[in-house]
Amino acid sequence: MPEQLDATDHEILALLREDARRTLSDIAGRVTLSTAAVKRRIDRLTQIGVITGFTVQIDHAKLGWGIEAFTELRFVGNTKVSDILDTTTRMPEAQAVFTIAGDPDALVWLRVRDMAHLQRTIDEIRRHHQVTGTKTLIALDSWTRGQDG
Repeated sequence: MPEQLDATDHEILALLREDARRTLSDIAGRVTLSTAAVKRRIDRLTQIGVITGFTVQIDHAKLGWGIEAFTELRFVGNTKVSDILDTTTRMPEAQAVFTIAGDPDALVWLRVRDMAHLQRTIDEIRRHHQVTGTKTLIALDSWTRGQDG
């Protein structure tokens, strides 16, 4: 059963999504609560598992990993979900893996340095004995909620 959150909880979450380093006093001023009340709410949201962590946004292109691609994976019919995940989760290029009901069986978000690196990565995935097919889409640009700008 989903946790019951009020409008202020949602506003706090939106502010933290915009900037996880935002100060408690800044949040308090925006939601018209005291700093202590905001801290209690954030602590509660963390305790109940709504907030699972705080992170940093990185410009991967400046680190030399500027190409993003999504690869659909198809597996033999009796492949377990855990085996699907094991195919790519240990690869540094894999940013996320989504198992899917239907066709394809999984979608892998990859980040690579260049096209040759992407080709080597796809070749490595294809070498897995249970992978029967792949289809790769290269991202030209992206937008993520909470990361405007």
